[in-house]
Amino acid sequence: MSNCFILLAAGKGKRFKSNNLKQFTNYLNKPLFMHSVDKAIKSKLFKSIIIVSNKPIKNIKNKSIKIIKGGKERYQSSLKALKFIKNKNYKNVFIHDAARPHFSIKLLKKLKENLKYNEAVVPFLKTNNSIKYREGNKLKNIERENLLFTQTPQCFNFKSLYILSKNNKDLVTDEASLFLNNNKKINFIKGEENNFKITTRSDLHKIKTKSFYGIGFDIHRLIKNKKLYLGGIKIPFHSGLQGHSDGDVILHAIIDGLLGCMRKKDIGTIFPSNRNKFKNIRSSKMLRPILKTLKEEGYFINNLDINLICEKPKVSKYRKKILSSLSNLLDIKMDQINIKGKTVEKLGLIGKEKAIACEVIVSLNFYD
Repeated sequence: MSNCFILLAAGKGKRFKSNNLKQFTNYLNKPLFMHSVDKAIKSKLFKSIIIVSNKPIKNIKNKSIKIIKGGKERYQSSLKALKFIKNKNYKNVFIHDAARPHFSIKLLKKLKENLKYNEAVVPFLKTNNSIKYREGNKLKNIERENLLFTQTPQCFNFKSLYILSKNNKDLVTDEASLFLNNNKKINFIKGEENNFKITTRSDLHKIKTKSFYGIGFDIHRLIKNKKLYLGGIKIPFHSGLQGHSDGDVILHAIIDGLLGCMRKKDIGTIFPSNRNKFKNIRSSKMLRPILKTLKEEGYFINNLDINLICEKPKVSKYRKKILSSLSNLLDIKMDQINIKGKTVEKLGLIGKEKAIACEVIVSLNFYD
């Protein structure tokens, strides 16, 4: 696998008109640039991924990802990345703009396949609009059949691109321009309508998402001599929740809600109580494979509304800690989660402080 994916994320994005850099704006539940990173990883086409950024990027744990500082202009950032990998023996390099999060893995594979027989492969679209340009005081028509709207990722034979980039002294807006300016052949292939560039804030709303909703519910008895876990944290209390796992009703209800959104049956199907391997398992570990499936299938959490039903402990006392824990576990912002404490007016097992229940409504958004 001698391919390298270079993500250019060092731009200023002035037309985006935001206090935050465009490429780091939260978009569909994660920073804009991470959509491209995640797709490059998921494609399994690349030995390494280079992120070029003028802003420090933290919490990148994947060892195949390297982060380097960019230049003032796009072509300078691209050259810095090429110099960074020049001794790594890569045959091919894919260069992509962080502002295009909606390319498909299918397009990546198509580019790679065409690169077997070409030094440069670039996706493009044509336009259905009538195009005119101004020359002096006159407007003239342009034959739209002759117009190519190029996209990224653009992929190249590394050696060919490196030589052209190293010798270039001109301002160019993409790597395809280097080949065209030097009369070198490019294989243009059909791009994708959704692979548009996010330039202004209104572009963030171009992609339509589908919403799905799920309901989760769980209840466990309280028993002595067991630790109480709620929302992934240990709560000081005289009893804990009886169960095959740690009995965390909040996380169990969330898991069932997420599974409901994705139409994936229920928590008992995935973690049956008759399996010793799940005996005393922490519910936070049970959550991880659910979140992995959610991410892989293109879902992201929009909102969680939680009712914790108990007489004691008092929810208000631990609300902030539980919210913080859930935010970290689910990798979402705290303001996407609401938790309410409900009592049952001393009725039944819950009213007698012999059980705790939880119900959750989950909202997921989906995009392909």
